[in-house]
Amino acid sequence: MNRYLLIALGAAAGANARYLIGLWAGNRLGADFPYGTLIVNLSGSFILGLLLTLATGRLTLSPEARLLLTVGFLGSFTTFSSYTFETINLLREATLWRAAVNIMANNVAGIVCAILGVALARWLQSGG
Repeated sequence: MNRYLLIALGAAAGANARYLIGLWAGNRLGADFPYGTLIVNLSGSFILGLLLTLATGRLTLSPEARLLLTVGFLGSFTTFSSYTFETINLLREATLWRAAVNIMANNVAGIVCAILGVALARWLQSGG
Protein backbone atom coordinates (compact mmCIF):
# COMPACT_ATOMS: atom_id res chain seq x y z
CA MET A 1 0.00 0.00 0.00
CA ASN A 2 1.17 3.51 -0.72
CA ARG A 3 3.06 4.90 2.28
CA TYR A 4 1.23 8.23 2.13
CA LEU A 5 -2.11 6.44 2.28
CA LEU A 6 -0.91 4.42 5.29
CA ILE A 7 0.16 7.58 7.08
CA ALA A 8 -3.17 9.25 6.22
CA LEU A 9 -5.17 6.28 7.54
CA GLY A 10 -3.17 6.22 10.76
CA ALA A 11 -3.48 9.99 11.12
CA ALA A 12 -7.26 9.87 10.69
CA ALA A 13 -7.54 7.23 13.42
CA GLY A 14 -5.14 9.13 15.71
CA ALA A 15 -6.94 12.45 15.29
CA ASN A 16 -10.29 10.86 16.05
CA ALA A 17 -8.89 9.06 19.09
CA ARG A 18 -7.43 12.35 20.33
CA TYR A 19 -10.75 14.12 19.82
CA LEU A 20 -12.71 11.43 21.68
CA ILE A 21 -10.27 11.42 24.61
CA GLY A 22 -10.49 15.21 24.77
CA LEU A 23 -14.28 15.05 24.92
CA TRP A 24 -14.19 12.32 27.54
CA ALA A 25 -11.67 14.18 29.70
CA GLY A 26 -13.60 17.44 29.45
CA ASN A 27 -16.83 15.73 30.49
CA ARG A 28 -15.26 13.70 33.31
CA LEU A 29 -12.54 15.96 34.65
CA GLY A 30 -13.69 19.44 33.67
CA ALA A 31 -12.50 22.07 31.24
CA ASP A 32 -10.51 24.23 33.66
CA PHE A 33 -7.30 22.35 32.79
CA PRO A 34 -6.30 20.70 29.48
CA TYR A 35 -6.62 17.16 30.86
CA GLY A 36 -7.37 15.64 27.47
CA THR A 37 -4.14 16.94 25.96
CA LEU A 38 -2.17 15.74 28.97
CA ILE A 39 -3.72 12.26 28.80
CA VAL A 40 -3.03 12.03 25.07
CA ASN A 41 0.56 13.26 25.37
CA LEU A 42 1.38 10.88 28.23
CA SER A 43 -0.29 7.84 26.70
CA GLY A 44 1.23 8.65 23.30
CA SER A 45 4.70 8.87 24.86
CA PHE A 46 4.15 5.54 26.60
CA ILE A 47 2.81 3.82 23.47
CA LEU A 48 5.64 5.14 21.29
CA GLY A 49 8.29 3.98 23.77
CA LEU A 50 6.63 0.57 24.05
CA LEU A 51 6.01 0.10 20.34
CA LEU A 52 9.42 1.19 19.06
CA THR A 53 11.25 -0.86 21.67
CA LEU A 54 9.19 -3.95 20.90
CA ALA A 55 9.70 -3.32 17.19
CA THR A 56 13.47 -3.53 17.62
CA GLY A 57 13.31 -6.88 19.36
CA ARG A 58 10.44 -9.26 19.93
CA LEU A 59 7.85 -7.69 17.63
CA THR A 60 8.64 -7.49 13.95
CA LEU A 61 6.92 -4.55 12.32
CA SER A 62 7.06 -3.96 8.62
CA PRO A 63 8.12 -0.50 7.48
CA GLU A 64 4.50 0.04 6.43
CA ALA A 65 3.17 -0.83 9.90
CA ARG A 66 5.71 1.52 11.48
CA LEU A 67 4.57 4.36 9.23
CA LEU A 68 0.91 3.66 9.96
CA LEU A 69 1.37 3.44 13.74
CA THR A 70 4.17 5.86 14.56
CA VAL A 71 4.08 8.59 11.92
CA GLY A 72 0.37 8.32 11.15
CA PHE A 73 -1.51 7.34 14.30
CA LEU A 74 0.82 8.60 17.03
CA GLY A 75 1.91 11.65 15.04
CA SER A 76 -1.72 12.71 14.82
CA PHE A 77 -2.72 11.40 18.25
CA THR A 78 -0.19 13.32 20.31
CA THR A 79 -0.87 17.00 20.54
CA PHE A 80 2.24 19.04 21.06
CA SER A 81 0.80 22.01 19.17
CA SER A 82 -2.36 21.88 21.31
CA TYR A 83 -0.22 21.63 24.43
CA THR A 84 1.79 24.73 23.58
CA PHE A 85 -1.30 26.76 22.64
CA GLU A 86 -3.13 25.72 25.82
CA THR A 87 -0.08 26.62 27.89
CA ILE A 88 -0.02 30.09 26.33
CA ASN A 89 -3.72 30.45 27.14
CA LEU A 90 -3.08 29.45 30.74
CA LEU A 91 -0.32 32.09 30.93
CA ARG A 92 -2.57 34.69 29.31
CA GLU A 93 -5.26 34.05 31.89
CA ALA A 94 -2.71 34.89 34.61
CA THR A 95 -2.69 31.35 35.92
CA LEU A 96 1.04 30.88 36.12
CA TRP A 97 0.64 27.94 38.50
CA ARG A 98 -1.59 26.00 36.07
CA ALA A 99 0.73 26.80 33.18
CA ALA A 100 3.72 25.53 35.18
CA VAL A 101 1.86 22.35 36.15
CA ASN A 102 0.92 21.81 32.50
CA ILE A 103 4.52 22.25 31.35
CA MET A 104 5.95 19.96 34.02
CA ALA A 105 3.27 17.30 33.62
CA ASN A 106 3.59 17.10 29.84
CA ASN A 107 7.39 17.26 29.71
CA VAL A 108 8.54 15.38 32.79
CA ALA A 109 5.68 12.89 32.94
CA GLY A 110 5.90 12.44 29.15
CA ILE A 111 9.54 11.40 29.43
CA VAL A 112 8.71 9.13 32.37
CA CYS A 113 5.91 7.52 30.34
CA ALA A 114 8.26 6.92 27.40
CA ILE A 115 10.78 5.33 29.79
CA LEU A 116 8.01 3.14 31.25
CA GLY A 117 7.00 2.08 27.74
CA VAL A 118 10.59 1.11 26.95
CA ALA A 119 10.87 -0.77 30.27
CA LEU A 120 7.64 -2.68 29.63
CA ALA A 121 8.77 -3.59 26.13
CA ARG A 122 12.11 -4.87 27.43
CA TRP A 123 10.33 -6.87 30.14
CA LEU A 124 8.02 -8.39 27.53
CA GLN A 125 10.98 -9.20 25.31
CA SER A 126 12.72 -10.99 28.18
CA GLY A 127 9.76 -13.33 28.51
CA GLY A 128 7.76 -11.40 31.08
